[in-house]
Amino acid sequence: MEKKAVKNIWMLSREYGELAGAGGVKDVVYQLSKALACLPDYSVKVVLPYYGFMEDLVDDFVPVKDPFSRARSLQLSIPMNEPGRLVSEPVSFCYARRENVHIYLIKALRFTEKRSVYTYTKQEENGWKKLAAGHHDYFAMNLLLQKGALELIIALGEHPDVLHCHDGHTALVPALVRELAGYRTYFRKTRCLTTIHNAGLGYHQEIADIDYARAITGFPDEVVANYQLDAKFDPLLVAGAFAPVNTVSENYAFELQHSNGDQLTGWLGHEFNKRGILLEGVTNGIDPDYFSPMADSIEEELRFDPADPQEELAGKDNCKKRLFQDRRDLVSYDGVQRFGCLSASPDGPLFTFVGRLNEQKGVDVLLEVLPMFLLQYPKATFAILGSGDLTFESRLAELAAAPVTAGRICYFCGFSPELASLVYRAGDYFVIPSRYEPCGLTDFIAQLYGSIPVVNHVGGLVKVVDGVTGLAFNGATPDALLGGLQRACALEQQLPTKREMQRRAVEIINKQYTWSKVVYNYLDLYARK
Repeated sequence: MEKKAVKNIWMLSREYGELAGAGGVKDVVYQLSKALACLPDYSVKVVLPYYGFMEDLVDDFVPVKDPFSRARSLQLSIPMNEPGRLVSEPVSFCYARRENVHIYLIKALRFTEKRSVYTYTKQEENGWKKLAAGHHDYFAMNLLLQKGALELIIALGEHPDVLHCHDGHTALVPALVRELAGYRTYFRKTRCLTTIHNAGLGYHQEIADIDYARAITGFPDEVVANYQLDAKFDPLLVAGAFAPVNTVSENYAFELQHSNGDQLTGWLGHEFNKRGILLEGVTNGIDPDYFSPMADSIEEELRFDPADPQEELAGKDNCKKRLFQDRRDLVSYDGVQRFGCLSASPDGPLFTFVGRLNEQKGVDVLLEVLPMFLLQYPKATFAILGSGDLTFESRLAELAAAPVTAGRICYFCGFSPELASLVYRAGDYFVIPSRYEPCGLTDFIAQLYGSIPVVNHVGGLVKVVDGVTGLAFNGATPDALLGGLQRACALEQQLPTKREMQRRAVEIINKQYTWSKVVYNYLDLYARK
């Protein structure tokens, strides 16, 4: 492979850190950008939409000035054609530099009217805007971000070495800069990389309206015709044809290309194989300092260090007591609604779950197992934080109130970073029964907080070494999950083994999975042509 040094890197994403997020993408883009920006002479820019919920998060941002008239803000008109009709949308931009990363937000009505990254909120619910349903104009939002970013780069006179595109939302950029005449000339020396954070059905950002796809992208007929999956124009398939693509763990890349697990993607990986597209895997890193239970922001009595073999983790016990006691009288906390409370003894094992409530995460399996497991182990308790499928939310609320399980389950509906941190730190075991998991960051976070992951050994979760850094089971089935939970309860009778598992998990993360190490895998991909 031909390689060249890269120094000027632009990230395009719908999510970024605490500015905008709905899942692990926000953490990866944020932490990878920070790691790159720490390297000598590297310049890292990130472009994402200015959503309507950002008002209180962007006080330090300033309008981007027009390079040809510094007295006015930069305003551009972006082609967003529809079949048989020429359409353009006005955009402006604002900018801030945070942690040595240059961040640009694209302001447009299509973005500012949205109150969530991908779905409609209760605040927006009205007629065809259904709570938790995806935005009806998702494809136009994605194109406006991609074209807006490219036009911004041109207006600023920037010449990126690499455009790093994250997920299907920005996966058309490699084709845009090669197929559209104006972009092709300007970006002729720019390389692209697309990272697929999740290839599952519903994550491709595909579109069935082929005429609309042709009009709004501006692609030649053959591009729209040749890159369809299940009769839909598929951005991920396009990305693989025009530039290198990677996904977020080696094992997930293998599963997509060489196993029946690819059926959960609509056989995208097998289509890559058929077309000779190489899908590489780079396991995500993590910033241990960002998830440190010894952080200054944590109260002193709640601090502990799972990496210290002499540490007895008194701070973790205090976190558990805090979760059991201080939250009992609260109906809501930091915007999160609470159902039930933990009234059993905090001396028993506390199992936790933080994440989206959907079938991918195996929440249906967890709900089936919970009653029988808690009946078998009277001292075990569960704390669950998340939102998603309304049926799963209702079922968890019912279990938290049911006489048989009341006091054993506490369900926090929603998300709060502060509460999530407490749940992670309080837990003895962190349950991940996912049907598939491209990488998994929650297992890393749990380990850094001294909580032992209990995982279905799929995708990126194979980095949890069974019996060494966590507990693994095989298959998203009730029997398999129950077996994993039973092993965790048995481990409570082997506390020295449990303590060594906590220590080793942190040690291995620090040796292999910090972003300061993983970043070089991306530099290698950036340098390829």
